[in-house]
Amino acid sequence: MAPQREWFEKDYYKILGVSDTATPKEITSAYRKLAKKHHPDTNPGHEDEFKEISAAYDVLNDAATRKEYDSVRTMGPMSGGTGFPGGFGGTQGGTFRVEDLGDLGDIFGGLFNRGSRRGTTGRGTGPQRGADIEAELHLSFEDAVAGVTTSVHLTTDVRCHTCHGSGSAPGTQPVTCPRCGGTGTLQDNQGLFSLSQICPECQGRGTVVTTPCPTCHGTGVEHRSREVKVRIPAGVEDGQRIRVKGRGAAGQGNGPAGDLYVVVRVGRHRLFGRRGRNLTLTVPVSYPELVLGTSLTVPTLGDPVTLRVPPGTPSGRTFRVKGRGVPAGKKSATGDLLVTVEVAVPDALDDSQRATVEALASAIAPPDRAFLGV
Repeated sequence: MAPQREWFEKDYYKILGVSDTATPKEITSAYRKLAKKHHPDTNPGHEDEFKEISAAYDVLNDAATRKEYDSVRTMGPMSGGTGFPGGFGGTQGGTFRVEDLGDLGDIFGGLFNRGSRRGTTGRGTGPQRGADIEAELHLSFEDAVAGVTTSVHLTTDVRCHTCHGSGSAPGTQPVTCPRCGGTGTLQDNQGLFSLSQICPECQGRGTVVTTPCPTCHGTGVEHRSREVKVRIPAGVEDGQRIRVKGRGAAGQGNGPAGDLYVVVRVGRHRLFGRRGRNLTLTVPVSYPELVLGTSLTVPTLGDPVTLRVPPGTPSGRTFRVKGRGVPAGKKSATGDLLVTVEVAVPDALDDSQRATVEALASAIAPPDRAFLGV
């Protein structure tokens, strides 16, 4: 991995919450804890935090890359020092500014005895990772609860079916770049520094296409429709994002594909609502049923269950039926069914019913409302 601009601006040790003397085991442990907390699959809206944590771990988890990062930090703003000798600031004049440097992989390639190498994904160099894409998937309430394997229709950049991503016409292959000899960079020795720049002939790929593919015209990708199979886990919620690794847009120069993020939209159920893993259900009851008590047969996602309503139950009370909610995965428990009983007030009465209600009203005193103060 070539040094990047961000190495000067970000303290990866601070991002992972470890000291700069942390052991590889401590770094891995800190990363796993933070990745679990901020993973976008389980915590939508934390994509930026997750990317930053992953970037920090990619650098600090590799011993060689960590050594280079530590060396770069001593030159940048985090060091509190004077910057570079010579024209980059320090004692010989000039002021060091990160924004003046562009891609640090080009400028410091010689400093670490390597330039921007083939196969890296830096700006304008070699194979480049494809873009992440997002698609919506509409599911019924039942499919979201039970989980389902389905397909998402996309129209994106995919690897060219004619040249398989090489960019060359069938029967031909890219050739080694004659200008850089396949390295993808051009070296310019400047005394203390050995600077490198992207080869303008091959744009850092190290190879050039002499006979472009007739389908993709040398790009290695084409724009077309495709179906991507997606496994939706049981219990997915409305608005949740499911990551499908490597099924995004195709990369340039045979680079890896990006990821697909599927945003799930869940339809309503005619009976049930949902609060996380719990299902909700409102059941209408009569006033006598609440006063005298009753037994209700209520539906679930499986077989119906009997719910006992004790005498004197107030309208609006919620009962919990254990284990009859949304099924859980391996790491969480199945939710419950929350049944709320509410008095159904008739909007019209016949003469007999009215007489009965009036007799009941005469027999039962109204509740004390003195606390209202009116």
